[in-house]
Amino acid sequence: MIRIGDIREWRTHDVVDPDGHKIGTLEAVYVDTSTDEPAMATVQVGLPTRHRLVFVPLDDAQVGPGYVKVGYDRALVRESPSIGTDDVLPAEDEPALFKHYGLPYQPGANGERQLARR
Repeated sequence: MIRIGDIREWRTHDVVDPDGHKIGTLEAVYVDTSTDEPAMATVQVGLPTRHRLVFVPLDDAQVGPGYVKVGYDRALVRESPSIGTDDVLPAEDEPALFKHYGLPYQPGANGERQLARR
């Protein structure tokens, strides 16, 4: 797993899929609120005049020189729920994001969000 201090150094670097295909550019890291460990990243994709941010889980992520390799195919990542480049993921959209990747969604005991941007 990538430590939060390390991943901050890789903002603006390429995010690639397991086959090395570029998905986009790393924009931000979201941590799991129950563990404070990196859980997801936002990746900037799209045309220069129409960027959007998609989410990708960081489980199985590997850092290399100038890139972060994630364990998910480029097409799956680009189809994930997205937000605008100045937006924040609404709490009610979190379950759909986890479902897209087949991951369990577990909010806090009092309904707190599972993800927080760092």
